[in-house]
Amino acid sequence: MSSELNRRTFIKQSIATSSGGLLALQAGAAGEAVAGKAVKQELPAGKIGDLKISRLLLGGNLLTHFTHSRDLRYVYNLTAHYNTNEKIIETMAIAESHGINTLVVHTVPNVMNVLKKYRYEQNGKMQWIICPTAPVDDQMVEYSAQVREIADMGVDAVYLWGVRADQLVSQGRVDLIAKAIEVVRQYGIPSGVGAHDLKVITECEKNMVDADFYIKTLHHHNYPSAPKPNELTEVHTEVPGYWCKDPKAVVDFMKTVEKPWIAFKVMAAGAIPPADAFRYAFESGADHVLAGMFDFEIAEDAQIAKTILSQVNRTRPWRS
Repeated sequence: MSSELNRRTFIKQSIATSSGGLLALQAGAAGEAVAGKAVKQELPAGKIGDLKISRLLLGGNLLTHFTHSRDLRYVYNLTAHYNTNEKIIETMAIAESHGINTLVVHTVPNVMNVLKKYRYEQNGKMQWIICPTAPVDDQMVEYSAQVREIADMGVDAVYLWGVRADQLVSQGRVDLIAKAIEVVRQYGIPSGVGAHDLKVITECEKNMVDADFYIKTLHHHNYPSAPKPNELTEVHTEVPGYWCKDPKAVVDFMKTVEKPWIAFKVMAAGAIPPADAFRYAFESGADHVLAGMFDFEIAEDAQIAKTILSQVNRTRPWRS
C-alpha cells in the first residue's frame, strides 16, 4: 500500500511539475513576444517608396471586430470579447516575431490608441498603413484633419478607404481620389488607393492618378458558399459573401499596372483556406497579401506564405 501511494504521489508530482513547466514556458514565450524579445523570423519583403513591407501583412478587421461574418451576427460580439486591447498588442507582437512587419487598419479610435501604446510605450516595431474614414469632398476639411492626426501619430503610409473610392468612382469624381492622394503627399509618406470595385483602378490608371500603390480585393469563387453567377449583382455583398466580383478581370488588368498591389479579402472572409488563398493571390500577381489573423493563426499562416513565396510561379513581375 505504501509503495502504491508513493508511486501515485510521484506520478502526480511529476505531472504537476511537467504541466507547470510547460505553462511557465508558454507564459515566458508570450511575455517575450509582447516585450519584443523573441527571436524574429524573416519573411520575404518588397518596397513601396522607401517603406520595406513584408509580403504578408496583418489585416485590421479582426482587431477592430469587423469580421465580415455574413449573417452570423454573434461572431462580431465573440471577436470583440476575444480581441481585447491586451490581445491586440499580443497579436501584433506575435506577428512581428514571425516576420510580419506591417498592419493595415482603418481609423477606429480605440485601436488607434492601442497602436500608440504598443509603439511608444512598449517599443513595438509594427508599421502602420491606415485608411482614414472621414468624408472626401471638395473642401476636404474633415479628411485633411484626419490625415494630419494619423500623420502626427507616426503613420507609415496612408490609402483612400475602398468604400470611399468605390463611391467616388460611381459618382464620376475621380478628381477627388487624386485630391485625397495629394492631401497625404504633403507628409512625405506613400499614398495609395483602396478598392473593391475594379473600376476604381481602371479609372485611376486611365486618368493618370498618381497613387503610390493600390489595395484591391482578390479571391476566386471556388468555395462552398461562393455566389452563383446570377447572384453577382453588386460590387461586393455580405450574403452571399464575396468581395471580388470578377477575379479574372482583376488579374488580367493588374498585369498592366506597374504600381505595387496589396491584395485583400483573399480568403473571402475566412471561406478559403490560407494555403489556397495565398497561392492564388501571389500567382495572380499580387505583390503583398493582407490577411486577417487571430493570434493563434499567425505562425502557421506565416509559414504557409513563406513556403508559397519560395516556389511561386508568377506572370506579373514583382512591382514592389
